[in-house]
Amino acid sequence: MAKKLALIASKGSLDWAYPPFILASTAAALDYEVQIFFTFYGLTLLKKDLGDLKVSPLGNPAMPMPVPMPNFVQMLPGMESMATMMMKQKIADKGVASIEDLRTACLESGVKLIACQMTVDLFDFKPADFIDGIEYGGAATFFEFAGESNVNLFI
Repeated sequence: MAKKLALIASKGSLDWAYPPFILASTAAALDYEVQIFFTFYGLTLLKKDLGDLKVSPLGNPAMPMPVPMPNFVQMLPGMESMATMMMKQKIADKGVASIEDLRTACLESGVKLIACQMTVDLFDFKPADFIDGIEYGGAATFFEFAGESNVNLFI
């Protein structure tokens, strides 16, 4: 029996974009059959342009900052942009693959990327908003695969 990994990606920020693509591409390299179901804000990870991905220091108490900052400072205008810039620089400095590269690696290794049709409709997305090579389905599509999977993860 083939090993299977089913993931739900529900978050669409820069820091939450990495886990589903890293786990999926690694599992595919280990010969797992893999599907990622993108729902709600996670759906933005399938958009052609990922330039809007941001990371917020607010609500991320474990996020390492160069200097400690109280929560009220993290709410100030421009702090999200600063945190995003710092995170992107750290990613580049450490040679971590980009989200686009990880997403491409997933597609090339046969990972199925499934956009939640209900969420597509809810947020008025159009197929032209998304990259090529994805599929569309509902919760039943996820459960059909997840019910036979060895590992199921909600991210």
